Amino acid sequence: MNQLLRFSGSVKRDPAIGTWMKAHTGELGVIARHWFEVMRKCGDDVRELLHDGHPTACIADAAFGYVNAFKAHVNVGFFRGAEIADPENLLEGTGKFMRHVKLRPGRDFNATALTKLIDTAYTDMKERVRAELPRARSCYPSNEKRSNQPMHAPRPHHQFRLFLLASMGALGIVRVAITFHFVWLSLETFAALYPDPHR
Repeated sequence: MNQLLRFSGSVKRDPAIGTWMKAHTGELGVIARHWFEVMRKCGDDVRELLHDGHPTACIADAAFGYVNAFKAHVNVGFFRGAEIADPENLLEGTGKFMRHVKLRPGRDFNATALTKLIDTAYTDMKERVRAELPRARSCYPSNEKRSNQPMHAPRPHHQFRLFLLASMGALGIVRVAITFHFVWLSLETFAALYPDPHR
């Protein structure tokens, strides 16, 4: 199952992320800014938004990576990290899908391997998004396809039902007219039998 995590509102450059970066100064802010910029440069189709309080990178609306700053470290995270290749064993976490790399100021780490992880996560998500397109088209056919389909003629029992409804309507009008006629005759008969003494 794909189970892509999708967020509406992703844009080419989200001003809220700029505000987040300005609010995170010092070494942690520098680290977060650098690695989010690496995500931005993966391709022209990368979009972004501030999700759950941290910068998130997407392809269209499907999230593939994020950064988040804590008190003593920065997480570079991947929404489908459990399913991407990690030859240098940088990824941490035990969730079903998500994994992250924990970066601390002054600690050595394999920057080349992390850059490769980001690129792998981007490529993986791009393929997942592309794979969903044919399924979406098959589930929701275009208006053009629907318009070319022949219109089905009403079935005989539907036509008979319409005839009955029309007949009942006509009979109802006749019934009211007949009832009114008999009421009028009754009133005339009553007036003839019991004339008004005051006239």
